[in-house]
Amino acid sequence: MKNNRKRYYGLYFCLMLMVVFIVGCNNSAPNGGTAPVKEPKSDSFFVFDTIVSIRIYDDKATEKNFQEIKELTHVIDTQISRNLDTSEISKVNQAAGKAAVHVSDKTFYVVQKALMYSELSKGQFDLTIGPLVSLWGIGNEGAHVPTKPDLDAALTKINYKDVLLDESKKEIKLAKEGMEIDLGAIGKGYAADEIADYLLKNNFNSAIIDLGGNIFALGVKPDGSQWNIGIQDPKEERGNQIGKMKVNNKTIVTSGIYERFFVENGVHYHHILSPQTGYPVNNNLSSVSIVTDKSIDADGLSTSVFALGLEEGKKFVDGLDNVEAIFVTADQKVYITDGLKGNFDLTNEMYQLCEFSNN
Repeated sequence: MKNNRKRYYGLYFCLMLMVVFIVGCNNSAPNGGTAPVKEPKSDSFFVFDTIVSIRIYDDKATEKNFQEIKELTHVIDTQISRNLDTSEISKVNQAAGKAAVHVSDKTFYVVQKALMYSELSKGQFDLTIGPLVSLWGIGNEGAHVPTKPDLDAALTKINYKDVLLDESKKEIKLAKEGMEIDLGAIGKGYAADEIADYLLKNNFNSAIIDLGGNIFALGVKPDGSQWNIGIQDPKEERGNQIGKMKVNNKTIVTSGIYERFFVENGVHYHHILSPQTGYPVNNNLSSVSIVTDKSIDADGLSTSVFALGLEEGKKFVDGLDNVEAIFVTADQKVYITDGLKGNFDLTNEMYQLCEFSNN
């Protein structure tokens, strides 16, 4: 319990830095004046193994609203968390190789989305990554490099093509015993979208939703100006940026090697695992940030594009509508897709803005 408490307060401190980072960069009015942005109503709580922060820029927001948002996220957790034995996804996993399991419409939707990105990325993103996640244990005490036989055994249980969906019955079946769906790479994005929907339905049109760095910038600032969103420096603690951009009504989600990792025998092992090799993806990328409209898409895409690598990831993004990306490499080079040119401002002199080789 003591370790969990230390982790919570550490995350809380980092979150407060991120909040200042997001909304404190620019308080100027659209006409060039200095009219300050009104103080938001805010709350933070722990769920999805991270700190969730909601900042609503509307005096009508009440404690009841924040409580309803908190309850909403906990319902989502009970549906899609692989770590809760009673969740809908856990029941699907427990029945792997045996039977189909009926789930709620919303859980079915998230699994459909995860399967879609598994198919689009040709398995670079794979929603059945669960056995590998359990084996490595990255982010938990006891994380370690698995043995080759254990890795080989886990890899036989990973194949998105063995996820069978019956949309008419809202049933999910895993074809092989031992398979496990893991929605960790897409679940926070889905939750951000659900929170945004709640806010809009309650006529809150200006807010920052932050799920451990998964950002949804809802609407615009109360003064009508755009939000300033910083892109995290993958070599530094949260709150240190490589650059920033202006957005309104957009979500920005980053996957990177700095988020969860451990070091064994001097080697850094991060949490983005390859369904092909069983090891953390190693392609010279430090992070990928996706900018788009739906956070569930940004979440799934950030992992998919990271796994694909710089050039293939760029081609993948170019084939999608209304999706932009920022790539940061291990040698501190930054690449942005065409739609961000003129908007992304590189602010860290340790990094270099570069052009893609196929441009």
